[in-house]
Amino acid sequence: MASLKELSQREILFTGGHRLCAGCPAPIVVKQVLLAAPHAPIVVNPTCCLEISSAVFPYTAWKVPYYHNAFENAAAVASGIDAAITALRRRGKLDENKKFSVIAIGGDGGTYDIGFQALSGMLERGHRVLYVCYDNGAYMNTGIQRSGATPYGAWTTTSHVGDAQKGKQQHRKDLAWIAAAHGAYVANASLHNWRDLMRKVEKALNYDGPSFINVQAPCPRGWRFPEDKTVEIARLGTECCFYPLYEVEDRGRKWVINYVPRNKIPVTEYLKPQGRFAHFFQKGNEYLIEEFQAEVDRRWEHLQRLAKMSEDL
Repeated sequence: MASLKELSQREILFTGGHRLCAGCPAPIVVKQVLLAAPHAPIVVNPTCCLEISSAVFPYTAWKVPYYHNAFENAAAVASGIDAAITALRRRGKLDENKKFSVIAIGGDGGTYDIGFQALSGMLERGHRVLYVCYDNGAYMNTGIQRSGATPYGAWTTTSHVGDAQKGKQQHRKDLAWIAAAHGAYVANASLHNWRDLMRKVEKALNYDGPSFINVQAPCPRGWRFPEDKTVEIARLGTECCFYPLYEVEDRGRKWVINYVPRNKIPVTEYLKPQGRFAHFFQKGNEYLIEEFQAEVDRRWEHLQRLAKMSEDL
């Protein structure tokens, strides 16, 4: 990967002046992804916070070819672009030496839930496309409704905290593991570790096949924390192993953990700064913390076993 000095001299392909919130993780993720792209980027973006705030006609923050599509079909549109590039090359209408980085970028609502069918099809068919999900754990663009990525116990406007329930009643879907079952190159990353994220983007876009990168993207508005703490919250998510950094290669046979915390912190250090988990710390709700910690530990231990098995192969 290029050095920090080299990266600082590259053109920023996502400009300022957009309408995204202060502290929003999406532009941080986008800038890192586009800086790391090894070839000319073509971006596909479904309806989401990023789209509605960066591409309001006649203005745009994108300095690359950019396609806005419906909420559910980013992966399908990206697949079509990949197929078109192949067809044009076959007909001799596109220079064989001209390479492109086809990238779909969506939030968790348009990826985990509404766009999941199209994503699964893209991965199964083997299109040379990178799908990046900036995972902020809810439908932030439409009012902070719960999604498949929303953590257990989290408050959202559709998983209330009260006598009937204490936030979301299910644990979050692990989409990276589902994507790995398709045989694609898959990675979990976080915006706070830019070097790890950009290395994975470069690797994915040089991979001869489909790829999926899930990026931890804390949202100040939906998660209820100060807007200057986005990167710090992301770091805490990785240090407690709620959002571990790893990658999957060789059609799901090779699992590599990219970062092991020196001193794994308890989940309370991650949960406490976020207002969406404020009820966890009320008397009588201790069981919520215990359940959250147990699930994080279970998934982390399972990931470690997969990585150990990969080493033994």
